[in-house]
Amino acid sequence: MDDELFPLLNRPLQGPPSAAVSGKRIRARVKPASRRIEIHVPVDARPEVWNHEKSKDLGTAQREDDREKNQDDQLKQKEGDEPRLTESRLRSDPIPPCGAYMLGVVRDGRLHLVPVSETHQFRPTLTYLDIMSRKARHSRGGGSDSESDDGPPPDPDEVLPVVTAPKKEKKAAEAKEVQVSARKSGDDKSIQGGMSTARREMLLAIRAEEDEPWQPVQFCDGETEDSNQVFESIFSRNDGILECKTEMTSYLKLIKGL
Repeated sequence: MDDELFPLLNRPLQGPPSAAVSGKRIRARVKPASRRIEIHVPVDARPEVWNHEKSKDLGTAQREDDREKNQDDQLKQKEGDEPRLTESRLRSDPIPPCGAYMLGVVRDGRLHLVPVSETHQFRPTLTYLDIMSRKARHSRGGGSDSESDDGPPPDPDEVLPVVTAPKKEKKAAEAKEVQVSARKSGDDKSIQGGMSTARREMLLAIRAEEDEPWQPVQFCDGETEDSNQVFESIFSRNDGILECKTEMTSYLKLIKGL
């Protein structure tokens, strides 16, 4: 396969050249307890490809979203600094393992295997758009965040319903004795207004993740010296020959579906 025909294959995560010239680098942060990772990639802010006026609105919404979730980026924000959207955020989601994953590299005719403990999938996070949508509904609704409206205008060809006169009020019925029983506060169904256990645990996990502070980590590009040292460390220096003690039939029986 000619790499020149498919330049996007096996391309490392790198910032745009215009951002590198201005001194902007990819940053990263992590929440160890929540197993959440974020990578911040600077955007290409050239006037011919970037709307600076729109970036002000997006940056304001992003900062407000961070404050609501207690996730202010203290390294980026400064007092009196005008908020702008200057980066794209990639947030990780852990992928449940379906087996044992290995990273294999062939060097000098030998296959070097390294176990992979965790696998994460990164997706762009655009939660600040919810803030802008909420503000738009607020401005259209005259101070109400409700998404409900009066519906479509009435059809002129539709026959209007006949309005009947209100009936006379009936005399109030005689009072009757009613027995009321109060549920104890320790009952499971009364907790959180009858909220299910699964939903309650999910909300507690979300709140715990939002309360956990971010910890900055250093992001190393694939061409840096630190990355080269880590790459060299995965190769084994042991020249011993491995002896397989598992029979072929036993190995095949361990494969599900065969």
